Amino acid sequence: MKYVIGIDLGTSAVKVLLVDQDGNVADEVTKSYPLIQEKAGYSEQDPEQWVIQTKAALKELTTNYAGDTKDIQGLSFSGQMHGLILLDKQHNVLRNAILWNDTRTTKQCQEIYEKVGKGQFISITKNLALEGFTLPKILWVKENEPELFAKATKFVLPKDYLRFRLTGQIAMDYSDAAGTSLLDVGAKKWSEEICETLAIPFSLCPPLVDAETNVGTIATEFAEETGLNPETNVFAGGADNACGAIGSGILSEGKTFASIGTSGVVLSYEPTGEKDYQGKVHYFNHGEKDTYYAMGVTLAAGHSLSWFKDTFAPNEDFDALLKDVGTVPVGAKGLLFSPYIVGERTPHADATIRGSFIGMDSSHQLKDFARAVLEGITFSLHESIKIFRENGKQIDTIYAIGGGAKNKVWLQMQADIFNAKIIKLKSEQGPGMGAAMLAAFGSGWFDSLKDCADHFLEEAETYQPIHENVASYQQLFELYQDIYKQTKTINQGLMAFR
Repeated sequence: MKYVIGIDLGTSAVKVLLVDQDGNVADEVTKSYPLIQEKAGYSEQDPEQWVIQTKAALKELTTNYAGDTKDIQGLSFSGQMHGLILLDKQHNVLRNAILWNDTRTTKQCQEIYEKVGKGQFISITKNLALEGFTLPKILWVKENEPELFAKATKFVLPKDYLRFRLTGQIAMDYSDAAGTSLLDVGAKKWSEEICETLAIPFSLCPPLVDAETNVGTIATEFAEETGLNPETNVFAGGADNACGAIGSGILSEGKTFASIGTSGVVLSYEPTGEKDYQGKVHYFNHGEKDTYYAMGVTLAAGHSLSWFKDTFAPNEDFDALLKDVGTVPVGAKGLLFSPYIVGERTPHADATIRGSFIGMDSSHQLKDFARAVLEGITFSLHESIKIFRENGKQIDTIYAIGGGAKNKVWLQMQADIFNAKIIKLKSEQGPGMGAAMLAAFGSGWFDSLKDCADHFLEEAETYQPIHENVASYQQLFELYQDIYKQTKTINQGLMAFR
């Protein structure tokens, strides 16, 4: 039996999957690493921790593996998007990585619009200038750490740095480059216009490759430390959401997934880069060559639930916290939650908005609050689905992945709020599986990623919307949408006290 490895470099941990030729996960290893949050709005990581923990995970994987490592034919990556790693001329890291959920760059986003022009910027990048993206981070370092910035010769994203340490080769795939705000998404090239207008050296931009590209083999030192064969082929890999799309079979028109991890994502396949969402949702290059996807993001999806558990039920695990939510009626007895605890992305792109519980009274119990949190996260994701539908997309089937696919009550809630059939896959590995599929396709196992998905992926459970719940949630969703409008000014005033 032949194998491939998918490496999913996430925000809190790296997950390494060993996948066989039938798409079965033969082994998986996860290693965590910390966030560095020095002040409100800051979120950083030490890139060396990604390397250390990935080495440890691969070493554990090869130690557990009883076969010949020559049968592990390929390896690829999925990675957290938007994070900035600056390298000097020796390709050493100049500072901690600034992550996707860092929101210090509001001023720089305004500068981008002032100098490039909002309309022109969106026409090039297909997206808004947002605090979490890479370009505003580059401008922040340029302004606030000029001596350090002067030493920078290349910028890369998290999985690209990890791949560089494996292979010695620097590159960035189109799906990750699309989230930097420096890529001409339709033309698939770095925007010289944006670089020139903002006085960013064009030479900072790394070479561009497709996600399926073979970028070399594993460096001898890395092979020795991990137990991998140095002749193992390494493929470029893609952004976590692009790989999540591949790993969920979102590879044809109309296919959509809802992923609930630290953040939440609703992603829908786009065969071309020609659609115009006016920046209301993200529009990125897919991990599949020459295709695209539209995507809405909830910044704090699973993070809202984790925060709630850690704050109000620190001694319970998630199963215990959620065991009674099915006994709570739709609407959590008149309690609404908005998951804006770190700001919001879609549809508001607002770094200052913060979360709320609305409608609390003395009869509410922990289980009511827990259900309200689940509903609020799902309402936020539904705002993206609403935009897709308003722009002509037919969405009647949605694949559920991530934490939201692990609870039956939450799966039914998604069917009711989205008013769509929800499908859970038999083996739900999302981005890690997508990375493994890129390695399988790159290794020549299949003629296309679609063929790989047909062979690897199997549906397990289906949830149909319940008519009376759909009607109730449509009313509640309208109330949920009012929360943002009616708390925006209050939260702006509270900024002075944070």
